[in-house]
Amino acid sequence: MTDPQQPQPSEEEVRAALEEQLKQLTVDDMLIESAVSLVNLGGRKAGLAPGTEDERDLEQLRRAVEAVRALLPLLEQGKHADQLGPLRDALSRLQMAYAQGAREQPQPQEPPEAPKEQEKPEGPGPAQRSGKLWIPGQ
Repeated sequence: MTDPQQPQPSEEEVRAALEEQLKQLTVDDMLIESAVSLVNLGGRKAGLAPGTEDERDLEQLRRAVEAVRALLPLLEQGKHADQLGPLRDALSRLQMAYAQGAREQPQPQEPPEAPKEQEKPEGPGPAQRSGKLWIPGQ
């Protein structure tokens, strides 16, 4: 809650504060923040958090998992490499949730194929021609 007696910062002050934050920010910071955001969103799309069961979307979950997996090699080379354990654990949980969801999801039923009419060869087959096949009555 803001104090009504305290003056609001001017647009220039806000801009200066944002500029200072951007000076401190690194690509590694953005990569880890993106990966954490993707894991959190993936957890929602997996329906893992209480109250998010109706948000379940396996395709979105799959994409979140793939995106984090794509970021991991970059993160392993950056300044946050020693902090990736919890991220890997969360990614593993998302992968398990995806596998379980995919297993539970009903598979589309394909119409059965009509049996193909077998073509009958004209004349005797190779075994009959060789004389080695016993055919009753012949």
